Amino acid sequence: MDQLAAIYPWLKAGHVIFVIFWMAGLFMLPRYFVYHQESEPGSAEEARWVDREAKLRKIILTPAMIIVWLLGLILASTGQWWVAGWLHIKLLLVLALSGYHGWMVGYSKKLAKGERRLSGKALRLLNEVPGVTAAVIVILVVVKPF
Repeated sequence: MDQLAAIYPWLKAGHVIFVIFWMAGLFMLPRYFVYHQESEPGSAEEARWVDREAKLRKIILTPAMIIVWLLGLILASTGQWWVAGWLHIKLLLVLALSGYHGWMVGYSKKLAKGERRLSGKALRLLNEVPGVTAAVIVILVVVKPF
């Protein structure tokens, strides 16, 4: 644990960096869905959106989420934050974002099969979820209100 304490600032920096990557992906994927749904079914453009969505999921979104969780859990343990009320709410919100991430991965796979269940307007509204959640998480981590 002393070794982890010595590199705590580096762990924290890594955590923040991968949160940024994850959040960027969470903002981009619903926007990709909007453009995907506006493309002609069966077209070359639709095929490009399917490919872009898959790459975003596999190269950025999912690896970043995994690293965020790993580094976050290490930071919580190293900093002995487990008793902090703000951390409990942060974990709940990060769990909710992880569920949102999973839902988006599933929706992406449905879109790839040609299922277009949501409107562009609904997808644009869903695009607000990670931003609002991230704002609350930042306040919890920086202000530590309880």
